[in-house]
Amino acid sequence: MVIEQTYPCNQNEVNVLYKMGNDALLWSDSDPNLYVLTLTLLGEQGDVLDTTEVVTGLRDFEAKGDAFTINGQKTFLRGKHDGLIFPLTGYAPTDVEEWLRILSISKSYGINHYRFHTCCPPEAAFTAADMLGIYMEPELPFWGTITDELDPQHNQAEQDYLIREGFAMLRAYGNHPSFVMMSLGNELWGSKERLNAILKAYKAFDPRHLYTQGSNNFQFTPLILEEEDFYCGVRFSKDRLFRGSYAMCDAPLGHVQTDVPGTLKDYDDMILPDGMVSEKEGIQAAESEIQIQYGKEAKTVKAESAEQQLIPQLPVISHEIGQYAMYPNYEEIEKYTGSLKAKNFEVFRERLQAKGMAHLAEPFFQSSGKLAVACYKEELEAAFRSNHLAGFQLLDLQDFSGQGTALVGILDAFMDSKGLVTPEEWRTFCSDAVLLARFEKYNYTSGEDFNAHIQLRYFRSQSLKGHTVEWEIRDLDHLITSGTEEIPFIAGETWFEKSPIKLKLPAVKKMTSIVLSLYIPGTDIRKQYELWVYPDHDETAMEHDPIYKELSEEVINLLEKGESVLLLPTLEDNDSSVEGTYCTDFWCYPMFRSISESMNKPVPVGTLGLLIDNSHPALKHFPSETHSTYPWWHIVMNSRSLILDEVSTNVQPFVQTIDNFERNHKLGLLFECQVGKGKLLVGALNYDELINKAEGRQLLYSLAQYVKSEEFNPKAKLGLEELQRLLGKK
Repeated sequence: MVIEQTYPCNQNEVNVLYKMGNDALLWSDSDPNLYVLTLTLLGEQGDVLDTTEVVTGLRDFEAKGDAFTINGQKTFLRGKHDGLIFPLTGYAPTDVEEWLRILSISKSYGINHYRFHTCCPPEAAFTAADMLGIYMEPELPFWGTITDELDPQHNQAEQDYLIREGFAMLRAYGNHPSFVMMSLGNELWGSKERLNAILKAYKAFDPRHLYTQGSNNFQFTPLILEEEDFYCGVRFSKDRLFRGSYAMCDAPLGHVQTDVPGTLKDYDDMILPDGMVSEKEGIQAAESEIQIQYGKEAKTVKAESAEQQLIPQLPVISHEIGQYAMYPNYEEIEKYTGSLKAKNFEVFRERLQAKGMAHLAEPFFQSSGKLAVACYKEELEAAFRSNHLAGFQLLDLQDFSGQGTALVGILDAFMDSKGLVTPEEWRTFCSDAVLLARFEKYNYTSGEDFNAHIQLRYFRSQSLKGHTVEWEIRDLDHLITSGTEEIPFIAGETWFEKSPIKLKLPAVKKMTSIVLSLYIPGTDIRKQYELWVYPDHDETAMEHDPIYKELSEEVINLLEKGESVLLLPTLEDNDSSVEGTYCTDFWCYPMFRSISESMNKPVPVGTLGLLIDNSHPALKHFPSETHSTYPWWHIVMNSRSLILDEVSTNVQPFVQTIDNFERNHKLGLLFECQVGKGKLLVGALNYDELINKAEGRQLLYSLAQYVKSEEFNPKAKLGLEELQRLLGKK
């Protein structure tokens, strides 16, 4: 509908109120309604002197308590980082069509928010975001220290430029309905008073947007400024973490990296703790100097005292979450046909070839990628389980070519799928409607009780009144149990919880995978979790199958006699091994290794999960995927992987730990070989820990059964002295 209104123009500046009526359509991420405002300047005779068009939308994006609202309805920011990396051109596209393609891909993965890292995109990006419904947050181009005149390093010209740049961004793009937020920079330090003054000036100039002091400012000693509208960071003190993974130089690590897998974790008690934090939880002594990670390096900064715990009274966004690295996909090299060439990938591929493992490149990529997807699922679900979190910003949905090559995306650097997870599956844990089951663990013994709560985070405008949540638990062959419950839908609410699922898991005689499925009929809202049930192996019965914990004289004598031996040595500080960890590496191993070394902190483990020969008879009673899954969590976390680089090339692990592209070690978690006349299966596992876990006992049982079977007939040969060197024995 076109409604013309005419106003007198008798001065240089004319302010008019154009009434849209009560039925005007509003703009949001789900309904990005736009209007075209055409301004025509008419002469005295009615002739057209000039005309211009403005495309805009009507929206009210606000911070209300600890949440964001759009047009009065609570919303949740499902965001991603963007550093304007475009491999074909080397610069950001300036045409709307390309930005429509890019943003549409992100939206297909449930993304409704973009945070631009120390940059502002071109107008075409805002135009496309207007059309698709994406909440945009440009950021001043600064990663450093904001000082005042009292600081000897103060650079007034630099600061004036930054402030002018912010005003220019607001003037140029402020009318776009997608431009809802603005940040002063990335991981800033310096004068709180000066940061606050800049915020105040921007808010006075254009109050239509929400503002923050920066993204993850003051890192270990965060604070909230009077003028900021929302907070973006990763912690409120050293141990009050609201992100799932961290670099070793920023330790403590996150729950995805350290905690026994389950679905109970949320960040509510980190954001709003019940009691006061203790001194050891990160309250900084007055005016001390601390080291922080800054880009690819370490930086020493002054940290002022934090005399009381920080309790936010505004929306909180978790900053740069995820960062789960995976092995390169060398097939991408041929896609670099523009200004950038994949010389990094070529070097990494040559390193792998030099280690004699070129044939494993594709399996390494696939297996590490599938583990990364599982880590992202837990990270994102933890955010949705947190009632006091207002949103998150992934780092990233796609790979990042800079800072050491960070292959952290489920999409490659060209925004193309890697084939690891479909958009539909990703949206089951990243969308405006996420079903959740809350349970303690994934691994159970035969006949054990299983308890779970069903929750739904819902941010859609459509009513669910009269809808039901249906759930079922199945094994491979049949339905175990199911249930249906009506959703207690209340308009405007975003959190619904149903009666718990309680059942006794089936008695099993073999390791059994079961699947818990949740769905709301008539919608696309669904979720699946895989659980595992194990037979209850009697520890005393397993003692009849001897497992040796060190390369003793007894073991050597058995091998010399031609016996079969299962050897699981617990290795401590062995230079020929790498520490076991389940979660895939954070961001990029060489970058954070060098940062940790420069800060005199522990370096990351740097591995990327497991590559499993799941057809190997040693795993007959421990059925597995070809990649890491939760039955392997306790096993890997109580292990070391032996470095087999200098061992005979025919010794190939049937469970191999995937190393990063810098080291490319051949890492054996489980391998077999002939030693003299004897036959040996080796795994550097902590027997005493694994025998106390159902999944640990199951693996031990499977290995023991194999070693005493006729199928145990390894072809590879290893000399005794070679084995002794490998295990640290002289």
